[in-house]
Amino acid sequence: MALPSSIRDLSFKALNAAHGSLIRLSGGRVGRSGFGMAVVELHTTGRRSGRARVTLLAAPLRDEGRVVLVASKGGDDRDPDWYRNLVAQPKVELSIDGERRPFTARTASAEEKAELWPKVVAAYKGYAGYQRRSARDIPLVICEPR
Repeated sequence: MALPSSIRDLSFKALNAAHGSLIRLSGGRVGRSGFGMAVVELHTTGRRSGRARVTLLAAPLRDEGRVVLVASKGGDDRDPDWYRNLVAQPKVELSIDGERRPFTARTASAEEKAELWPKVVAAYKGYAGYQRRSARDIPLVICEPR
């Protein structure tokens, strides 16, 4: 039996908070990578509240100064809140290896996704399963320095 959405959402938030605490308590020595990918802190502005939000995410691709994120929410049929926040306010910041820098985030076009998706799945095969499980097309987010 699947968990109700609200319980799944709370579970994701609790895991994210625990992961962030692990990074902070270890001075960044533990938790900066997951499933073979770099972990970044995404700083967004809440689309309704206007409050600062922080989410830890795996970054399967980092090249030429850009960072690619996957709005998978574990294969859920709903977009993650962090994704809806950056669509509403694309000026974000990413903390990478302890350094916080400004970026502009945007959803990859269909052509960009077609090029990037095989590389994303090569970085973590679980993303392919998330896409099969979800009724929505999982967006890729391209973050470029500003």
